[in-house]
Amino acid sequence: MSINPEQFAAANKAAVDSLLSVANTALASAERIANLNFETVRSVVDESMANTKALMDAKDPKEALSIQTSLAKPSLEKAVAYSRSMVEISTQTQQELTKMLESQFGDFQKNITGLLEKAAKSAPAGSDVAVSAVQSAIAAASSAFDGMRQAAKQMTDMTQSNIAAVTSATAKAAKKTTK
Repeated sequence: MSINPEQFAAANKAAVDSLLSVANTALASAERIANLNFETVRSVVDESMANTKALMDAKDPKEALSIQTSLAKPSLEKAVAYSRSMVEISTQTQQELTKMLESQFGDFQKNITGLLEKAAKSAPAGSDVAVSAVQSAIAAASSAFDGMRQAAKQMTDMTQSNIAAVTSATAKAAKKTTK
C-alpha cells in the first residue's frame, strides 16, 4: 500500500496547522502572563509611591505603624489575586492544549484505523494475526491516552483545590492580622 502525493500533502498541512495552533496558544498565554506581570508591576510601583507618601506624612511612630498595618491587607489581597490570575491563565492554556491534543489523537486514531482496514482488505492470507496485533496496540495506546488525560485532569483539579484552600487560609490570616 502506498501513500499518494495528496495524502502526503494533507498530512504535512495537518502537522503544520497543529504546530501553529500550539504555538499560537503558547504565545497567547505568554502574552497574557506578560500583561498581567506588567500591570502588577505598574500597580506595585504606584501603590509603593502612594504608601511611601502616606508614611512620610505620618506625624508620629504610632500613626506610621497604623498606616503600615493598614497597607498590609490590600497588598496581601493583591498577591492572592495575582496568584489566582496566574493559575487561571495556566489552567486555561492547559485546557486548550489538552483539547488540541485530544482532537489530534482522535484524528490520528481514525486515520490509523482506516489505514488498517484498507491494509486488512488487501493483506495476504494469514496476516490476520499481525493486523489484530496492531489493532490491539492502538486500543492499548487509546486506553493509555485516556488514563493520562484523566490523571492530568485530576492533577489540575487537585491543584486548583489546593490553591483555593491556600488563598482562603491566607485571606483569613490577613483578616486576623488587621484586626
